[in-house]
Amino acid sequence: MNWAADQPGISLEELNETAALQTRTDRKYILSITQAQLLLPLLATGSRVLSINEQRSFSYASVYFDTPRLDSYHLAAHPRRRRFKIRTRSYMDSKDCYLEVKTEGARAQTVKERVEHDFLSRHALNAEASEYIATTLAHDLGSCPINVAELSPVIESSYDRTTLYLAETNSRVTIDEKLLWNDPRSGMQLRCNEVIVETKSALNAGPADKLLWRHGIRPSRISKFATGLSLIHEHLPSNRWHHSTKHKITTQLIPQP
Repeated sequence: MNWAADQPGISLEELNETAALQTRTDRKYILSITQAQLLLPLLATGSRVLSINEQRSFSYASVYFDTPRLDSYHLAAHPRRRRFKIRTRSYMDSKDCYLEVKTEGARAQTVKERVEHDFLSRHALNAEASEYIATTLAHDLGSCPINVAELSPVIESSYDRTTLYLAETNSRVTIDEKLLWNDPRSGMQLRCNEVIVETKSALNAGPADKLLWRHGIRPSRISKFATGLSLIHEHLPSNRWHHSTKHKITTQLIPQP
């Protein structure tokens, strides 16, 4: 975080207020450590850094749920309309946790809805959570495409995130470091050696996008859920993420104790 130490802070409340009024386009970039060391200080210049209780980097963990057939994964890999993603998102510093259901319907409109979830039960779905998932999928997709009772954890991702606010364009940039994928069944862990940068701006490219483009870095397809699964389970079709997993992402296997 030393690369943003000199930038002023912004509170979560103020960040949410400024971000709530704008339709945004997200672009993801994969940076090597060498590229990150050069470009992160440039991205931070002139920004304000999300700060909560004087802390500026925050630990996240997401547990993704799927059926035994990996319906959610395969719908995304091909890709298909009416696809969905189900996860618990935990903020490890505050111990807040949410159950999130993300859908994409027939009109290619992405909707993300969430409710509070017990932090200590983030790897499990109780009857209330299952009912919420079924109701949300049926509402957003027209019908529930799966048997919700079959859902179980298939992969967990954790990382440290720093969020920048660019006032000039009312846009945001998130920087995810120390990304780790964990297979809850086998215990296999993969460390991603790269830094993931995501820009959230209006439909046109923002200054962060243009800075990255000037240094030869173009948007990449990466999904912490699907990319992680295709890296851990090499027999799965990686389709949309093949270029990223083969040419841009390198991983380190973490020895099990």
